[in-house]
Amino acid sequence: MSGSSLADGYDLVVVGAGTGANGVARACAHEGLKVATVDSLPYGGTCALRGCDPKKMLVGVTESLDWAIRVSDKGLRAGPMGIDWPELIAFKRTFTDPMPARLEKGFQEAGIETLHGQATFVGPRELRVGDRALSARHIHIATGARPATLGIPGEELVMSSTGFLELPELPRRVAFIGGGFISFEFAHVARRAGAAEVTILHRGTRPLVRFDPDLVDLQVARTRELGIDVRLESCVLGVDQQSDGLRVTYEHHAGSGELECDLVVHGAGRVPNLEMLDLDAGGVEAGPRGISVLPSMRSASNPAVFAAGDCADTQAPNLTPVASYEGRIATKNILAGADVRQAEYPPIPSAVFTIPPIAAVGLLEEEARAQGLDVDARFRQTGTWYSSLRVAEPHSAFKVLVEHETGRIVGAHVMGPGAEEQINLFAMAMGAGLTADQVKGVMFAYPSYASDIASMV
Repeated sequence: MSGSSLADGYDLVVVGAGTGANGVARACAHEGLKVATVDSLPYGGTCALRGCDPKKMLVGVTESLDWAIRVSDKGLRAGPMGIDWPELIAFKRTFTDPMPARLEKGFQEAGIETLHGQATFVGPRELRVGDRALSARHIHIATGARPATLGIPGEELVMSSTGFLELPELPRRVAFIGGGFISFEFAHVARRAGAAEVTILHRGTRPLVRFDPDLVDLQVARTRELGIDVRLESCVLGVDQQSDGLRVTYEHHAGSGELECDLVVHGAGRVPNLEMLDLDAGGVEAGPRGISVLPSMRSASNPAVFAAGDCADTQAPNLTPVASYEGRIATKNILAGADVRQAEYPPIPSAVFTIPPIAAVGLLEEEARAQGLDVDARFRQTGTWYSSLRVAEPHSAFKVLVEHETGRIVGAHVMGPGAEEQINLFAMAMGAGLTADQVKGVMFAYPSYASDIASMV
């Protein structure tokens, strides 16, 4: 399909240059639309430059070290091993540094105009970027998320996860605020990379709240065994500068506490990155979870505007594959000129890339029971299973929820080596409507992590 652009504007302006944006721009340009894309940050978005991909490069190296240590008395002979932090960051940059220029060149070759700066609405179909005014038939917003405002004294002393990924040297004492993905993943990296004191301060009674509590308890135990101090029910009150570092003050069930450290990292959640867009000027309604959108990804208040990813309020989890999927839905409807496709989310897996990882898809046990489902919750620790024994990882387990009447798998939760891939197979089985008995009947290659799945259902 091709579109005729406004005389002084575009068929489509895409705000953002990450996962929820890039596919939309490329697909629409490929179909002949006049497209511009704009971002105030380097092209690539959070996942490629400041999140999933660079994080996993750090995890990969520290995982290699952890694996070597686990099997050091099982026949492996090697000299003293450790992490050289500057070399680790340099390795990460071999991926992230070329990315913005490569993406921008690809856009330009596709006929997409690339702009840099902060976009703000000045009308329902009008944006301003610096001294340029842009008009468009459609505007697609995929600006992602930013760290939530902590609202504490000394917040300016707290480093973001982006800053952590750029550290030239790893400090000796590191504290993380919050008990979610970011804190646990980066705490594992920091500790294995040589930080002497690593602390997680989490205000609730349970960290990693979107994961099964029994598996989380095992993960907390594994994390503490690594030498990371996990302090629960610890609400951070402030951070202040001391002569020899930073002091974190917090409140817990027994009163108040203090923690001396060299670096404090924000891991206390993220919120839609929308403040600078002046959505009111564009007639675009948004709430705490993002832009209000229809299942077509079209704005509920301005039909010219679409949104996808972490800045869109869809109730779906803020994950890279979700942003990509929502972008594809938006693309179909932009090109059709009507809402011909609606988002229908399949089972969505997620993983925390600690070592070992913990992963989940579908309902938690408490959610299943709250919905009145009669489920068999099959929970077992698997440290003695061959898959764990052969890599010397005693901390592994699973919980699979199977509905009694139908045999449907309504939730799967895995911790241990290979969990991030096992959960994808569970998601595929659930999406295809396979019963537990049908999964048992699959012949998996053996020995493999996948072959364990038949024993989990």
